[in-house]
Amino acid sequence: MAGTLASIWKRYRSVGLIYRIAVAFVIGSAAGVVFGERMVVVQPLGDLFLRLLNMLVVPIIVFTLLTGIRQLSPARLGRIGGATVALYAVTTTVAGVIGLGVANVLQPGRGVEFVAGEAESQAPPSLTEVVLGIVPNNPVTAMADGNLLGTVFFAIVFGIALTYVRANKPEYAESVDSLFEAFEVGAEAMFVVVRGVLEYGVIGVFALMAAGIGTEGVGVFSSLGELVLAVGLAVLIHIAVTYLGLLMTVVSDVSPLAFLRGSKDAMVTAFATRSSSGTLPVTMTNAEEDLRIDERVYSFALPVGATANMDGAAIRQAITVVFAANVVGQPLALTEQALVLIVAVLISIGTAGVPGAGIVMLTVVLTQVGLPLTVVGFVAGVDPILGRIATMNNVTGDLAVATVVGKWNDAIDFTTGVWADGTAAVGDAAPADD
Repeated sequence: MAGTLASIWKRYRSVGLIYRIAVAFVIGSAAGVVFGERMVVVQPLGDLFLRLLNMLVVPIIVFTLLTGIRQLSPARLGRIGGATVALYAVTTTVAGVIGLGVANVLQPGRGVEFVAGEAESQAPPSLTEVVLGIVPNNPVTAMADGNLLGTVFFAIVFGIALTYVRANKPEYAESVDSLFEAFEVGAEAMFVVVRGVLEYGVIGVFALMAAGIGTEGVGVFSSLGELVLAVGLAVLIHIAVTYLGLLMTVVSDVSPLAFLRGSKDAMVTAFATRSSSGTLPVTMTNAEEDLRIDERVYSFALPVGATANMDGAAIRQAITVVFAANVVGQPLALTEQALVLIVAVLISIGTAGVPGAGIVMLTVVLTQVGLPLTVVGFVAGVDPILGRIATMNNVTGDLAVATVVGKWNDAIDFTTGVWADGTAAVGDAAPADD
């Protein structure tokens, strides 16, 4: 009996993890449609998966950032950091432009009957609050509360301070190196935990989809279909044109499809969880094991991207506002659409860590162009699927930017991982073979 179970387990593990998760996604969705609200009984299994992922976020950010900073001089940190932030700003702006372009072509919402719903408007953070919010009053409290921007800020400052002590106070150099080695061991240990959590992710994704669709109904995929279609199309264009186009320009000697193979785990997890920060452990695993990006690059680019890169949100807001304008019969002029783009890009960082950030951003943008906030209640019916699509886009963008910055800094090993073998399966459950 034990031998049979061991054989079954071995055959199960021989299937790539991404394919097991994809099957769980489909079966969970089908179960939600067939059994409806009765599938809410499996919700705790999905909640456990989200808790496990969230449990890993802060320690992975701290350990990997500090490990990466160890390998960087202040000058190189400036180059990597500057290139990363600049690329995020550019891709987010391009995403908003693509969103507006698709919305103007498809004109979602025309002919849709508006049914007012309740909307909860929240005041967005001001620019001053956003800037001050990056600096935590208490770093320990920031970590405990999941304040990722504050955690990233403190980890970077602390890491730079350690490198300064090592360079300028020789009597402490050995101790600082020992501390950095401890952080590196911690990072490796966390990646071991990530692999275990991903194995459980097959069950977690099944439960999330079954309970979510069972509760919300299949209508989450079909109601307001024009809006969902427009956002999905814009995301596909953004990934194909912006991300893959950038990769083909910068990393011209490899296939951009290899990048997609190396990002599949993170993309599927992001779609299932609707959380860039919750997906961060998986994103970092893809960067290290599949895309072979050096830790000194991805340990900075990915945490920053998870908290500040909102390409998907820019697309989503641009299209949703045009949709809302069409629904209420107040089409937007080009100048108003330009205002939508500017506001969506500027407030994306400030609302990134707010629960229901998409709805918060939408109330802000609607206010800027004089549209009724009651539209938010109408759009809320498809908010779950829009959030999934946008989050998948954000995570893909994080990895694309990390790959480009890695190429610019000679920090990718193109002889291994997905780059070496165009037919290699990504997300296999046996990382020891890498």
